[in-house]
Amino acid sequence: MADSRTTSRTPSRTTSRASSWTAAWELLLPTAAAPPRKRGRTLQSALREAVRSGRIAAGTRLPSSRELAADLGVSRGLVTDAYEQLTAEGYLNSSRGSGTWVSGAARATAAREHRRPAAADAPGTGFLPGTPDLSLFPRAAWSAAHRRVLAGLPHSGLGYPDPRGLPELRAAVAGLLTRRRGVVADPESVVICSGVAQAMTLLGFTLAGLGHRAVAVEDPGSPENTALLSAAGLTTVPVPLDAEGASPAALAASGARAAQLTPCHQFPSGIAYSARRRLELLEWARAADGLLLEDDYDGDFRYDRAPVGALQGLDPARVAYAGSVSKSLAPGLRLGWLVVPEHLVDLVVERKRTMDLGNPALDQALLAEFIERGDYDRQLRRCQRAYRERRDALVAALAEHFPGTEVTGIAAGLHIIARLPRRYGPEARFLERAAEAGVALRPLADFARRPADTPAHSPDENAENAEGDENAEDAEDAGEVRLVMGYAHLSPARIARAVALIAEARAPGLPGTPR
Repeated sequence: MADSRTTSRTPSRTTSRASSWTAAWELLLPTAAAPPRKRGRTLQSALREAVRSGRIAAGTRLPSSRELAADLGVSRGLVTDAYEQLTAEGYLNSSRGSGTWVSGAARATAAREHRRPAAADAPGTGFLPGTPDLSLFPRAAWSAAHRRVLAGLPHSGLGYPDPRGLPELRAAVAGLLTRRRGVVADPESVVICSGVAQAMTLLGFTLAGLGHRAVAVEDPGSPENTALLSAAGLTTVPVPLDAEGASPAALAASGARAAQLTPCHQFPSGIAYSARRRLELLEWARAADGLLLEDDYDGDFRYDRAPVGALQGLDPARVAYAGSVSKSLAPGLRLGWLVVPEHLVDLVVERKRTMDLGNPALDQALLAEFIERGDYDRQLRRCQRAYRERRDALVAALAEHFPGTEVTGIAAGLHIIARLPRRYGPEARFLERAAEAGVALRPLADFARRPADTPAHSPDENAENAEGDENAEDAEDAGEVRLVMGYAHLSPARIARAVALIAEARAPGLPGTPR
């Protein structure tokens, strides 16, 4: 075999080698160039990948360990070890006197194209709701807290955590929610979870286990929560909104004994449930022996006055309260909380235990430290200032480029409802023009749960509009553009530019085109 060992590392001409072996040869060449200590792993990985990809077909007889070692310029023992390892894993078969060949256990897989997600800035921008400004994440303070916590965490703290959450975090969250949101929160009723999404999933499975078959949901409302409850085996029943919140009459007629709500800042309409409506919903829950699932997704952000207190504070036995740090810090942290009525705590905790054995202990300890030192409150104040400025920039830009636009839901949260006059419609064409300009938009209709052929009215429409001529109303609905516009993730300059791009994208001479 001396003639077959060349400086170019070409394969020998031994007749025992199939064409697929020759095709895979290039995968083995890095073995000789690898550092001596890594050559064994390099060869094993190369052979394994050649079999997985199908470049060495099943049934192909491999060269002897002596031949391959000579061709690659490595020791025979290294090749023998590689053959033995892959034989143990099932990739190869080997028997004395018959040599080594590729088994049929591995199946070739086609290489997938790895698509890089589009950058947030390219090619344009978007007003999609639900995204905070991730550049506001307090990296320095978070890093400092991480160092302190890691240095002080005992070895036992790195074991399996309590599925309810670390006691120090549950105590910190209970204090935070009591102070800022008016929640009645005992640490024993707090369950740490991976954001509101897991909180709704936990509640959904718990309710299903108790015999619930349906949950009422707001219409319009969050499609994500509806999907989570449905995945838990519950039927979701849409309940329409009026100017005060979810309709008590529709709720009573729904047949459900549980309802998922966003009473402090309804998503997406932006209304805050009135005091009267809150009492009506609690009366329904008491009469039905039911439960209200409160999603306080952005309750900390109120710009005209102190945030409206949580519904849970009025009746902790009838309201389960969920929140997270997704809007205040970052959704990627996957940290949130669920305040559970006392009679449901054990059921929810057991479901949490079987779901994931609890959230990462180090992350929980870090958040507890962040809250206890006041860093979380400072972060909330910082975000409130930034988001109020961006809200004002969006309202001003709409007034400049789309005069006559009615803007609602601006008192709180991270998005607004913009209702453009019908001269800017039809809506489908407006959205198409915006997309062509590189600006993503979501219409209010995307969040409706009623049948597509039923007109959807925003909850702040007044009685005068509702009593207008039916034909005129239908024509107005056909021409109106109603948008849910998130602004928190965009700087004021980008907001102004994006609105200008939408305005510039309108076809010359089209009614409503700025001149």
